[in-house]
Amino acid sequence: MSSAAVPSELFRRACALFPTGVAVVTTRALDGTPHGLTVNAFCSLSLTPPLVLVAIDRVCSVLETFESSGHFAINFLSSEQRDLSVRFSELPEGRFTGVSWTPGLEGAPLLEGAIGSIECRTMSILETGDHQALIGEVIAATIGEGDPLVFFRSGYAAITG
Repeated sequence: MSSAAVPSELFRRACALFPTGVAVVTTRALDGTPHGLTVNAFCSLSLTPPLVLVAIDRVCSVLETFESSGHFAINFLSSEQRDLSVRFSELPEGRFTGVSWTPGLEGAPLLEGAIGSIECRTMSILETGDHQALIGEVIAATIGEGDPLVFFRSGYAAITG
């Protein structure tokens, strides 16, 4: 039994009805250079052991760095960090210029002001359509303060807790 493919635009619009948090996933290259990009394709996979998944578009210029670094961190942005979301999604170079961060356990940048973070060792990388899915073993987590930055109907939104 086969079915017709769902048109990309319809699929995109349907997915936009599911509110997602906005995060910046970060890593450091083998030479120590920090890299990061805005994502909303993140989910927890398992509690025992603690595992997460982050999807990165195959055309992303820093995908190879994420694949080779062996570690990454997910920084959950606050509703006051919309500028970081835009910076890490639009700037081709210099994304960390003027951004305050500290290195995590394995060196991945943890962004100041994020409402939380999860640090991971890369466990596996799956080829999935037009994205690569990084499966990470969680090695540390932090919980901060603030309300999350949310993406809904192809735009930013905020929820208060």
